[in-house]
Amino acid sequence: MLSNDIDILNIANKWKNLGKKVAIATVIQTWGSAPRGVGSKLVIDQDGNFEGSVSGGCVEGAVINEAMELFEDSEPKVLEYGVSNEMAWEVGLACGGTIRIYLNELK
Repeated sequence: MLSNDIDILNIANKWKNLGKKVAIATVIQTWGSAPRGVGSKLVIDQDGNFEGSVSGGCVEGAVINEAMELFEDSEPKVLEYGVSNEMAWEVGLACGGTIRIYLNELK
């Protein structure tokens, strides 16, 4: 497990120095209950490797897919994921709430 965001950013820089495309996802806003706070980071490389977390596992797969698209068009994105508290229990996400994530490619 990574100890902090510095470790995550060091991994991103390492991947970039190896010549890989790298995306950084950062939680920029939360509403209601959210498993990860503002500033939490997830880094993704062009091969689908990732480190860190923006949602405690709830939406990482979707963010990774968005990163793969980002590598094609290089346009930063603001992503929003949320689920009502009622639906949260139905789909197995006890957290509920909404998160906004800024996704950009490390240049």
